Amino acid sequence: MTGPVELVKELDKSSEGGRQLAGTSSRPPKYQEIGTTLMEAILSGDYPPGSYLPSESALMKRFGVSRVTIRLALNVLRDASLIVGHQGKGYFVCTLQAVQDLGRLQGFGELMAPLGVETRSEVLSGEVVPAPAAAAAALNLKRGVDLVKIRRVRIAAGEAMSIDVSYFPLSIGRKLLDMDLAHADIFTLIETRIGIEIGFADITMTVVPADADVGRLLNVKAGDGVIRTERLTHDASGQPIDYEYLFVRPDCHQFKIRVPRW
Repeated sequence: MTGPVELVKELDKSSEGGRQLAGTSSRPPKYQEIGTTLMEAILSGDYPPGSYLPSESALMKRFGVSRVTIRLALNVLRDASLIVGHQGKGYFVCTLQAVQDLGRLQGFGELMAPLGVETRSEVLSGEVVPAPAAAAAALNLKRGVDLVKIRRVRIAAGEAMSIDVSYFPLSIGRKLLDMDLAHADIFTLIETRIGIEIGFADITMTVVPADADVGRLLNVKAGDGVIRTERLTHDASGQPIDYEYLFVRPDCHQFKIRVPRW
């Protein structure tokens, strides 16, 4: 007679790829492992945008699994908007995109987290400067008063996705300059390290021609259209704390919002 322990062993053996019952192993299902492997290959350039993945049959042979497992793995890539299935042709590799819900206020790392993509920032500069007119007006400061300006390139899977030019009052900005701006979202640092609760942001988006500096950093031609987002973030009490311009490549970002009928 088969006991409970023997039954668990038999079920473990029968599950493809050595997958175990929930709670008996921390190892992810086989299809997730394959999906992660293929995602890393796409993001590292082994399968560049515009190319096709190997066929389902070729992937079955490579990983030694069934067609069902391969299709589940491909669904992982489809959900991350990294591939599109073309009838009779296979799976087309897309450009990596950050999908931003305009109904939520999120940092870059939070946008990319659902894709399982490693993100970081290259800090171009962090300095105390006289407030430009637009920043002073947005932050309710006198024009020319000192504030902190931080410039960063936001990078995902080795690709430059956006340029952030941010202005902060000295009380916040000086603290940020001493923190790890390369590996953490500024929103996260403001909330967890400085202790300020973020409330909301006012956002305006415009398509503008890339200047030479933006074009060089985002790997686009000067004069090509990029999306410029002007964002003024407030704390929970309504006090403005962060004024910034975000320049993003249109092919790397997708925007969505739910709009009510009335």
